Amino acid sequence: MNKIAVVALGGNALLRGNEAGTIEQQEKNTYDTCEKLVPLLQRGFNIVITHGNGPQVGNILLRNEAGFKEYRIPKMPLDICVADSQGGIGYMIERQMRNVLSKAKLKKNVVTIITQVLVDINDPAFNNPTKPIGRFYLKEEADLLAKANNWVFKEDPRKRGWRKVVASPKPIDMLNKKIIADLVKKGNIVIAAGGGGIPVYRHENNYLEAIEAVVDKDLASSLLAREIKADIFYIITDVPKVYINFNKPNQKKLDRVSIDEVKKYYQLGEFPDGSMGPKILAAIDFVEFTKNEAVITNEKEIQLENCGTRITFQ
Repeated sequence: MNKIAVVALGGNALLRGNEAGTIEQQEKNTYDTCEKLVPLLQRGFNIVITHGNGPQVGNILLRNEAGFKEYRIPKMPLDICVADSQGGIGYMIERQMRNVLSKAKLKKNVVTIITQVLVDINDPAFNNPTKPIGRFYLKEEADLLAKANNWVFKEDPRKRGWRKVVASPKPIDMLNKKIIADLVKKGNIVIAAGGGGIPVYRHENNYLEAIEAVVDKDLASSLLAREIKADIFYIITDVPKVYINFNKPNQKKLDRVSIDEVKKYYQLGEFPDGSMGPKILAAIDFVEFTKNEAVITNEKEIQLENCGTRITFQ
C-alpha cells in the first residue's frame, strides 16, 4: 500500500504577504504550490492537503459588514464564513491540482471535503479569546461594537488598531475522518480541514452546534494526520527550515532533531506562540502519537526528498 502524507499549507502557499489578494495572484500561487507536490505523488505517497484561511476569511467578514451596512444583507456567523472559505479555497486547490496532474500525466481524483472539528465547550480558551479576526478598528469604534454585539477586542501588538478576538480551542475530534481516510487510502487526493476546520460542540443529546471560534490550522492538521494514521506530516511555512536563535548572529538551522530536543528548545522560548510555536507543538503531537516523522519546510523545498527540519521520535 502507498504511504499517506498530510500536507498542511500555510497562508503563504496561497497568498504572499506583499500581494493584494486578487484571484489571479491566489490561483498562480496555488498552481505553483500544487506543482511542488507532484514529486510526493511520484514517490508513491497518497496525500491529504489542509490549508489556512486567514486572509480569505478576513475578506469574507469585511464583505459581511459592507453588505449589511449598504444593503442590509443579514450578516452570516463565523462558522458560515469559515465554511465559505473552505469551499472557495478547496475549489481553487482542487482545480489547480487537476491542472498540475494533467501536465504531469498523472491520473488522480481530487475531492474537497467541508470539514467540521469537534471542540470542548468547557475549553479554557473560551474564557480568554486570543485569535484576531477581521479588520482593524479605532478604539472608539471597537468600544461601540463590543457593547452592541458582546464582542471582545484587543489592541494589535504593532499598534495598527483594535481587532475582534475569538477563542482558539484545542481540536479533539475531526468529523468525516473515516471518509477522509477511506478516500486517501484508495489513492484520491483529499482537501480537508481548511482553516483548522469549522468548530462545533456536542450537547448532551448529541446535537451539534457551531460556536464562534477559530481552531489552529496546524493543530487541526496534526489531529487529522494522527486519526487517519498518516506516515508523514508536512507543515508548510515561509522558511525552508526551523532555526534556533532566529535572526541573531548565532542563528542555527535544525536539520534532523528528536522530539526531546525540540521540546527542550520550546521550553527555552525558541519558538514564540505568534510564529513557529503552534507548528512545533503540532509536529510534537503527531510524532509522539504515531512515532512517525514530521517535517517543517516551505513550498519550494517540499519537492526535495530530504527537505526541511525533520522531527523524529528518537
